[in-house]
Amino acid sequence: MTEKKQGGEGERPALPATSWAVLGLLSFGEELSGYDLKKWSDRSLRFFYWSPSFSQIYSELKRLEKAGFATSRMVTQDTGTRDKRVYRITDAGMDAVRTWAREAPVDPPVLKHGPMLRLWLGHLLEPEQMREVLAQHREFAEKMRQRALADVEDAKGEPAWAYPTLTLKWAERYYASERDLADAMLSDIEELEASERRGRGTRP
Repeated sequence: MTEKKQGGEGERPALPATSWAVLGLLSFGEELSGYDLKKWSDRSLRFFYWSPSFSQIYSELKRLEKAGFATSRMVTQDTGTRDKRVYRITDAGMDAVRTWAREAPVDPPVLKHGPMLRLWLGHLLEPEQMREVLAQHREFAEKMRQRALADVEDAKGEPAWAYPTLTLKWAERYYASERDLADAMLSDIEELEASERRGRGTRP
């Protein structure tokens, strides 16, 4: 499948979102290996989108090379380990990802919230099970918030990462809100249980 280039310059392949994410990582100007790309995606993309696996990254790099959006070369390692392949964005790739970032429709986020799906079925669970689900989610959200905050500090020394740093700040705030929502939901459960006890005419 192809899509028209801007200005009638011909056609370019229509790429999946993961390709644009990998190409976007290359757009910061570094020559990166697949390992580097995985590390960078874990420190940025995973907080607001998702971090592709190594196999997905290498598949997308092959796709990008085939499209002429990236090039690669083998680099000899000083440590004596086996040579590694590094990738760099091409001018055509930079043009493509710039056009995509400026013109492609922005998909609205689709919320797939596992803890809320479980809580939705709360009538099938024991109260302690629901509390445990929310407690685990709160712990996860707080860990992610702390990780995002730490990555914000690490990214401050990289001028090219000014805008990724803003997304990390967004992630820190997002996971803080998820933590706080878990706390609020725990309170809501307590209120619901108290109401049910009153309805049964039993003492708390």
